[in-house]
Amino acid sequence: MNPPSLTLGYVPGGTPAKWARVWAERHPDVPLLLHTVAAADAPAAVRAGTVDVALLRPPVDTSGLAVIPLYEETTVAVVPKDHVFNAVDEITSADLSGEPLLLPLDDVVAWADAPGKSIDFRPETTKDAIELVAAGLGALIVPQSLARLYHRKDLTYRPITDAPTCPVSLAFSQGSQSTLVEEFVGIVRGRKPGSSRGQSQPAPKRTAREKTLAKQAARAAAGKVARQPGGVQRGRR
Repeated sequence: MNPPSLTLGYVPGGTPAKWARVWAERHPDVPLLLHTVAAADAPAAVRAGTVDVALLRPPVDTSGLAVIPLYEETTVAVVPKDHVFNAVDEITSADLSGEPLLLPLDDVVAWADAPGKSIDFRPETTKDAIELVAAGLGALIVPQSLARLYHRKDLTYRPITDAPTCPVSLAFSQGSQSTLVEEFVGIVRGRKPGSSRGQSQPAPKRTAREKTLAKQAARAAAGKVARQPGGVQRGRR
């Protein structure tokens, strides 16, 4: 019988390292196996059981999956190092007006009305598109993590202040969540060691009226004790 393990799939640019470190500290005897998956293939990998959980980029078809939003990434434009954008720290969508834009087939930025002029030829992957940016064929709009992943000395990137952000989520199969998957979800959500989804929830906060009534009841009970034989009597000195 194979020893237990958990397989985490993550799309290019995903950053599972911090959760992997926590997992290793809490479960040194249960390996967390990291598996890179293409953005478009991540949901299918979870459904097929190739991975137990996955860091993926919406929008994708997540039918049959439970999805937990994690964070939003800044959207940037990748351009050659000698591009005019290199003179500023950030740009707006208006700055991209008329700019030739590369749109790879594995594009993950959900920006339907993106500015610029899309080039007819669509490179197969973002990595291929990066090569074409370096060749001076146009700019590329990607999440910041992908710009960092494919960084080259002859390229730079600038945040687009009014572009939609690029969300990253955690997905796992609905209805068949194992103990290990639950534990990983807990780590992602910041649960402390030893905590459990089954533990009782904190008591709801009381209203002002409930607090007042509680204080009155406590005073009444204290007065009753004081009047009983042997009760503590408070008086003036």
